[in-house]
Amino acid sequence: MAADGGQDLITLTTDKLSADGVSESVTCPSCGAVSLFIGTTRDHFEGKKVIRLEYEAYSPMAESELRKICREIRTKWPSVRHINIQHRLGVVPITEASVIIGISSPHRSDSLEAVKYCINTLKATVPIWKKEIYESGEPCWKENKECLWADTGKDPK
Repeated sequence: MAADGGQDLITLTTDKLSADGVSESVTCPSCGAVSLFIGTTRDHFEGKKVIRLEYEAYSPMAESELRKICREIRTKWPSVRHINIQHRLGVVPITEASVIIGISSPHRSDSLEAVKYCINTLKATVPIWKKEIYESGEPCWKENKECLWADTGKDPK
């Protein structure tokens, strides 16, 4: 729980994610904005047909990094009230959500900016790994281009 009574909810789960559930969890009477990001599994990558994704995580470190992101959001956007970050682990079929982020604030600009910061920082710092499974049966572990340990030499933010 944040110092001002706001909630920081973090979930890593093999269960299907619910955008409605995330939205409801961050809605409150003092906030006029609820911003959501929903990352879904698409059916292609670089000309290859994707049939599903599989995610793995080092959960204790991932949860710690997600809590750190919540603290950073609260420092950068003090008006943010509630934060809910959910990431799916295991098999995620095409069109289903892999990650949902919900953030509420009194006004839209803070929640919109905070959601963008959250997903970009999550992809850059949180130890969650994605494997794409192609129609050919061939699997491929994917490295996020934003990932800080990738050898890109540029900051994702």
